[in-house]
Amino acid sequence: MKRLLASVAAGALMGGLAPPASAETYQATNWMAPVHILNEFTYQKFAEDVKAATGGGITFEVYSNGSLVPARTTMQGIRDGVAALGVVYPGYTPSELPLNNVVNDLVFVSDDDFASAFAYTELGLTHPKLIAEWKKNGGIFAGGYSTPVYNFVCVKPITAAGDAKGLKIRTAGGAQTAWVQSLGGVPVSVPIGDVYSGLERGSIDCTMSDPTNLDKGNKFWEVAKSVTLLPMGVVVGANYVYNPTFWKELEPAQRRALLDSMAVGVARAQVAYHVGVQAALEGSKERGLKIIEPAADLTEKLAAFQAALVEKLPQTAVAERKVEDPSDVIATFLELQKKWKGLMEGVDRTDADAVAKVLKDNLYAGIDENSFGLK
Repeated sequence: MKRLLASVAAGALMGGLAPPASAETYQATNWMAPVHILNEFTYQKFAEDVKAATGGGITFEVYSNGSLVPARTTMQGIRDGVAALGVVYPGYTPSELPLNNVVNDLVFVSDDDFASAFAYTELGLTHPKLIAEWKKNGGIFAGGYSTPVYNFVCVKPITAAGDAKGLKIRTAGGAQTAWVQSLGGVPVSVPIGDVYSGLERGSIDCTMSDPTNLDKGNKFWEVAKSVTLLPMGVVVGANYVYNPTFWKELEPAQRRALLDSMAVGVARAQVAYHVGVQAALEGSKERGLKIIEPAADLTEKLAAFQAALVEKLPQTAVAERKVEDPSDVIATFLELQKKWKGLMEGVDRTDADAVAKVLKDNLYAGIDENSFGLK
C-alpha cells in the first residue's frame, strides 16, 4: 500500500489531549475540481474532519482533477494501493460493476436526490451482492451520492410531449437515450464539456442535466432559453471507496471516526446540491430563462415510461449487464428509497447538521467498526 509520507512521531497537542503514537498521511483521489461539490464537501472538508476527529492520527492529502488517478481508472488505483480512498462512478467501469450500473439504470425513476443518495449508500453498505461486487474489484464501498434530479435545459423549449419531436437532445446514455427516443427526439452523445458550444451553435437543441450546471462550471444559463421541471431521474455514484488494506490496518476507533465523518460528508454534498439547484433556478429566472412546468401529457408519458422501465429492468439487466437476476437488488433499493423519503419528511434540507443527524442515527451508527469491511 503506497502512502504519501512515512509514519512520523506526533508532537504534543494543545489542550493536554494525548497525541497518537504516530500520524500518517494517505492519498485520496478525486477527479473533480477542488470547488466541485463532490470534492469540496466530501473530500476537502472531510479530510479536515478526519484529521480533527483522529487527533492528527489520519491525514488525507486530496489529489484533485484526476491528478493522481484518472476518473476511469480510479477503481484500479484504489485496488492497487495508489490511493487509500477515492470517488468512483460505476458508469466508467460497467463490466466491473454491473450491479451498481443496474441501480443507475433504475434511478431514472427517482424524483428525490436525498432519498436516492441515502438509499444507494445503505444498499452499498449492507446488501451482500453489492458488498461482494466492490470486494471483487478491490474496494470497500462506504458512502454514495446522487446528483440533483435531471431536467430539460433547452434552446427550443419543451412543454408538451410533442415539443421534443425532432429535437437533438444530449443524453448520458441508458434510460435517458431510450426516453428521448420515445418522445421522437434525437439522442446526442457528446461530453458534458461540449454541451455549451453545442447549444450555442445549434448542433444541440436541449440537454438533460441537473440544474446546477446552469450556473456552476458549465454556465448553461448563458446559452439556454428554458428549463423544463420534469423529474427525469438522477445519477448515483460512490463518494467513498477504500483500499481494503488501508481500512483493515486502522484501529476500530479510527474506523468509527471515518464512518461518522462520512455521514457528515454525504449529507453535506446533498445539501450543497439542493441549495445549488435553488440558486441556479432563481438565477436563471432573473436572467430571463423560462422555468416551465411540464404539461400533463408529458408528465403522464414519463410516468408510463418509468413504470415500464422498472418492470422490464430485471430481464434487461440479465441480457445487457450480464448479471444474475437482480430483482432482489431492485426491490431492496426501491424500498430503501421509500424509507429515506419518509425519514427526510420535515427535515430542513438546507441544514447539513440536521441531515447528517438523520443519516447517522438511521444508518452509520449501526455500522460496526469492529467488523465492517474486515471479512
